[in-house]
Amino acid sequence: MSMWKSILLSLALITSSSAAMAINGDKLPSKKQTEFKLYLTASEANELITKNTKDTLFLDIRTRAEINFLGMPSSADANIPYFTPDSWETFDSKKKVFKLAPNSNFLTAVEDRLKAKGLTKDSTVVLMCRSGSRSAKPANLMKKAGYKKVYTVVDGYEGDKSKTAETKGQRIVNGWKNSGLPWSYKLDQKKMYTEM
Repeated sequence: MSMWKSILLSLALITSSSAAMAINGDKLPSKKQTEFKLYLTASEANELITKNTKDTLFLDIRTRAEINFLGMPSSADANIPYFTPDSWETFDSKKKVFKLAPNSNFLTAVEDRLKAKGLTKDSTVVLMCRSGSRSAKPANLMKKAGYKKVYTVVDGYEGDKSKTAETKGQRIVNGWKNSGLPWSYKLDQKKMYTEM
């Protein structure tokens, strides 16, 4: 292969990888924006994780109830919920849900999973929640704790809500499940968060 063909091929690969991960965070809703400004769609996250499995920690940060009833990406390294029920007696009558509180053990659990995989705070971490809104808070927490490269999946596991009249409010627009990416209802016990 000539030197010029080699250079052109290298430039094409660099351009295609950058373009694949070029989400303009300024156009995201503020609740999905992070201090890292590193964003992926579910499809881009799958591509990154597939290509860099050994060097990336992929965390599903949804609650245990969510993964129990809705399944989990097959390629996720672990479930570490960022929010946990404050108490099953605390109900938010305005939102019509049980109140959730940040998991006080979140950073410790992430560090444990990093070490188990032979990674550090300089390694790539990908966080995924239901729709891309909840993952921003733990990403910002991780930045304050010294992490260097934390991506959030902006459409999450279930995706955004449809605005079309007949399907309004249903999570069918995008996201891991709606993109046809690998997931399962069968959970791997080694990946589960057991602290509380």
